[in-house]
Amino acid sequence: MKAELLFNQRIEYDDGGIVEMVLWRVPLPVPPSNHCLKYSLFCGRPGVREVGYDNERGKGDHRHYQGVESAYRFSTVEQLMADFWSDVRRLRGER
Repeated sequence: MKAELLFNQRIEYDDGGIVEMVLWRVPLPVPPSNHCLKYSLFCGRPGVREVGYDNERGKGDHRHYQGVESAYRFSTVEQLMADFWSDVRRLRGER
């Protein structure tokens, strides 16, 4: 089984902000994650990540917020997206 693209979206805001979200189903977990998803959620500007969620090999599930990286406890795709959009709204000053 190969990786299967589940979701890929890019949003460009008038102020230059960018949101990019990519989610794959993979045949085996990306260590040390224990789920079969590979994801990269990004909000920022060209060359500047302000918010990010991803599960990089060797690091597992983690979150970036304004330059600070911390562990992230993945539970469901729905919760991941809710957490990401909550951070994006806070960063962009939206409700």
